[in-house]
Amino acid sequence: MGKIDTRARIAALALLSLAVATSAAGCASGKATGGGGDAGAASGDGVKTGPGVTATTITVSALTDLTGPYASFGKSQTQAQQLYFDQVNAGGGVCGRKYELVVRDHGYDTQKAVAAYTEVAPKSAAIVQFIGSPMITALKQRVDGDKLLTIPMAWATTLLGSRAIQVTGTTYDVDMINAVEFLTKEKGIKSGDKIGHLYFEGDYGESSLNGSKYAADKLGLQIVEQKIKATDQDMSAQVAAFKAAGVKAVLVSVGPRQTASLVGVSLARGMDVPFVGSNSAYAPQLLATPAGPALLKDFYYVSAGMPVSGKNPAMQKLVADYQAKYPGETLDSGVPTGWSAAMIVDEAMRKACEAKDLTREGVLNAHRSQSNFGGDLGTPMNFTFFDKPASRSSYVLKPDKAALGGSVVFREAEVSELAKDYPVPVG
Repeated sequence: MGKIDTRARIAALALLSLAVATSAAGCASGKATGGGGDAGAASGDGVKTGPGVTATTITVSALTDLTGPYASFGKSQTQAQQLYFDQVNAGGGVCGRKYELVVRDHGYDTQKAVAAYTEVAPKSAAIVQFIGSPMITALKQRVDGDKLLTIPMAWATTLLGSRAIQVTGTTYDVDMINAVEFLTKEKGIKSGDKIGHLYFEGDYGESSLNGSKYAADKLGLQIVEQKIKATDQDMSAQVAAFKAAGVKAVLVSVGPRQTASLVGVSLARGMDVPFVGSNSAYAPQLLATPAGPALLKDFYYVSAGMPVSGKNPAMQKLVADYQAKYPGETLDSGVPTGWSAAMIVDEAMRKACEAKDLTREGVLNAHRSQSNFGGDLGTPMNFTFFDKPASRSSYVLKPDKAALGGSVVFREAEVSELAKDYPVPVG
């Protein structure tokens, strides 16, 4: 197929009527089904098939968080993926087969995630969504050994280096390098200044910290670290530490609840500085909390993904379709993120079908042949390597109460000079 034309694919999908299908919540409570013949067996149409592929179905699975700290993100992402596969199925499916999406909720618990993977992996042609760096890291060797194309909803560098695991967009460290560059260019941060960095212990936080420290070292800045657990809720002590250190800005690599506490307490205590978060640090639901005014004042976050308020036709079509299928549901970054991940898997299946090889090796070969994916819902990505981020370009986004999805593009996607040559750690 060569260069992937996502505009053409989205335009084609727009012509399809929506199928009435099982909701994501329904899938979550059902049994994993599907899962086809022996690896390498040829079906009646001459296409070699592997686990998760039968003559009539392609089973893909989502290991998500519907009850834990990222439940809102997991829900919107899963619903967007159900929407995507419903539309493809309504148009006849792919390779003469219909998609079946199996959903399992691990609640951001590693043991539950491992159990869910053990259940669904033998019956899946791909994992279209897997939330949580700790969960995927625990399974990385198994996923690679299973040759099971997996799209993590996590962006730690520890996930790089696996041919089967496709980290989408930027990694956390690259985003933080671009964030520091943004602070120096547009927020007056200069050599000699101190910048705070609040981060979770574990892969997410450590990966983010690698980026901020790299940028700070290159620019003559000092990072004031505050590490917390994902269960910590009150950021009063961390704010006190930042204030005592005299930080001129704060980087934020935690969850939405911690972000709300940090920004709200900071402003209440007179620490009026800019904040820049990782892509997992913000959720539009925060604007309805007491922290809302502080977030609207001088908080930003960086991401390789475009917000749902994006004005291009692809995003507007996705938003309209999502609202039609899920009226009244919150629109957040999980919608385009989930849709894009479903599209990545679908493109791999289509290319594998052209090669008449829907085995796991065939799907991976097809996926890794794609050098220019996307651009309509985020920055273009290159999937031909697996030891580097698929992109190094980050948008700077800003909360906006009046905007669809609660945020707008503050600065278009850019690769900072520092990020261009940054040696990204692998694994």
